[in-house]
Amino acid sequence: MSANYNNSAWFYDRLSHMVYGRALINAQVYLLQYVPAGADVLIAGGGTGWILEELTKIHLSGLQITYVEIAADMMALSKKRNIGSNKVIFINDAVENVNPDIKFDLVITPFLFDNFTEQTTQKVFNHLHNLLKPVGLWLNADFQLTGKWWQNILLRSMFLFFRMLCNIEASKLPDIDKQFELNGYKVIIEKAFFSDFIISRVYQKL
Repeated sequence: MSANYNNSAWFYDRLSHMVYGRALINAQVYLLQYVPAGADVLIAGGGTGWILEELTKIHLSGLQITYVEIAADMMALSKKRNIGSNKVIFINDAVENVNPDIKFDLVITPFLFDNFTEQTTQKVFNHLHNLLKPVGLWLNADFQLTGKWWQNILLRSMFLFFRMLCNIEASKLPDIDKQFELNGYKVIIEKAFFSDFIISRVYQKL
């Protein structure tokens, strides 16, 4: 069962802004400063593609980006984005099905893993792990529970909405921290948003 955000492509960004303000955007934009010039970048689950325009503001050229998004309607919006002189390969598929010929300097997973069960998370994580070069960077933004009562309510509402509309398989947050720990990643830097409900981390593969 694969999540498909085609049904929400036309309003997804507006909905996220209505619920979270700019927090989802800020959490991802914060990470982009750690993308080095000339890098081979994999973006897994890029959504409507605005992240490409934010990357272009930092690096107008020189990036080789593989942009993977499973929802065709999201991909169509992404292809209309300003990418400057960067090279972007658009792949409309689930990221675990993508087997490029290269290894990447950097992987970006913006709110990807909250779509998955623990089993799928492990499968997708291992696949991405194998695509990342040694000492490469992994930029991950996602939700976290820190004990505030409203976080669980908001999270359950979000899962219910997207299970009904987009067929996501998750009903709770997977333990993504465990995957990074098991595979020996080092946290370089982190920053929390939206009263600690959203966390952005830069990991390095050791």
